[in-house]
Amino acid sequence: MNGLQAYQRVNTQTSITDADPHKLIQLLYNGALERINMAKARIQQKDFGAKAQLINKAIEIIGGLRSFLDFEKGGELALRLEALYDYMERTLLEGSAKNDLAKLDEVANLLRSVKEGWDGIRGEVESQQAQAVG
Repeated sequence: MNGLQAYQRVNTQTSITDADPHKLIQLLYNGALERINMAKARIQQKDFGAKAQLINKAIEIIGGLRSFLDFEKGGELALRLEALYDYMERTLLEGSAKNDLAKLDEVANLLRSVKEGWDGIRGEVESQQAQAVG
């Protein structure tokens, strides 16, 4: 492992250790988007083994996002997100099988949209945390 990879691993581990649940979800979205972008580069470089590993990691991350869904509190929204995550996973598999950059872009765009909504409620989460402490 080179120095940059070691730094990134320590930095990521520190971020995860210090993250509240909301921040952890943000990190998962970022990680999935990063893996998809890296996989696109691997397709263009015809490095299909690395592409497959990156797509599999993105699918695992999306599966992790699914596992955080709270169907009792989330109701209809949680059900819709579960269906969307399922669609993303299937689309990534298809994109990987066909080396289809458009499929990867589609999932990345969907993830960005959901992430923007999640990022948008960050202030609300922080104010709730401040009230709980105060």
